[in-house]
Amino acid sequence: MEISINPDYRKVLDEIKRHIKSSQLRAVLAANSELIALYWHIGQSIVSLQSTNSWGTAVVEQLVSDLRHEHPGIQGFSRTSLFAMRQMYLFFSPRFETVPQIVGQIPWGHIRTILGKVKDMDVALFYMAACTENGWTRPILELQMEQSLHLRQGALPTNFNTVLPSPQSELAQQSFKDPYLFDFLTLSKKAIERDVENQLITHITRFLLELGKGFAFLGRQYPVEINGRNYLLDLLFYHTKLKCYVVIELKIGDFKPEYAGKMNFYLSAVDDLLRSDSDAPSIGLILCKGKDRFDVEYALRDINKPIGVSSFITREIPFEVKSQLPTVEQLEQELKDMSDDVA
Repeated sequence: MEISINPDYRKVLDEIKRHIKSSQLRAVLAANSELIALYWHIGQSIVSLQSTNSWGTAVVEQLVSDLRHEHPGIQGFSRTSLFAMRQMYLFFSPRFETVPQIVGQIPWGHIRTILGKVKDMDVALFYMAACTENGWTRPILELQMEQSLHLRQGALPTNFNTVLPSPQSELAQQSFKDPYLFDFLTLSKKAIERDVENQLITHITRFLLELGKGFAFLGRQYPVEINGRNYLLDLLFYHTKLKCYVVIELKIGDFKPEYAGKMNFYLSAVDDLLRSDSDAPSIGLILCKGKDRFDVEYALRDINKPIGVSSFITREIPFEVKSQLPTVEQLEQELKDMSDDVA
């Protein structure tokens, strides 16, 4: 047998490759952390010089000139960059003596983007932690800030704290939002639930991005059989962090209390038919165009399954424009063609 196809050799090779990849990642993170620490020190030095010598912007101009002369091949010491280093130090130093750990874990460009748009330290730390957890690019970071993710994350009205044990309840609460922004959808005022569902699946990448990290899509109109009758779940996901199934039901109108009872029924079925011993209790998410929080509170109060109710926001279009858009049948055919191509 050739060495390259020997199972023992392949196992060792795969292990070495994993170590190399892990080491490379640690090296990148370490290098970034050292770079941010350097920028923190420069920012601190600028503030110190300006405060002790009553210097204004002149000291920054001089530093730019001297650093470029001393290190002509090194980028990152422009006038704008030095002022950004000063800004970072001034922003965080009231609470932290050195670089906050979370700050050292994200790229300098991300830090500048956050500091350019956020004035509250806790909000800045929220987005920095989210960047680390989700691996956001700068465009995705900017999109999440524009859509005020920090105000929506964890704001979902639920019964999680009464039906789920801690810390599962807290983790579940932070895994959902209210409202969800589906601005990639174009719907008329006469749209039905299936129209929403079709477009969400068509834009599955954007949909998953808005749902957040951890949602794995399992199917639409997912069938479950109960007492010889078939029931169809609008959307079924598995959440890899919560270790549970997530059932999503779409409602084009306002929330109605009876929706909670129907979701409770679906969750009981999923727990019996799909959930394994290692899975946490399944969670239901009812997505409505609108809701009254008191209606939601009363509807969920005595429900024993974990359910949340969120609004979703879309871009509405005039009904006459709808004729120019793909029909439901066309979208379904496109999805079928896509499935055939993958197969």
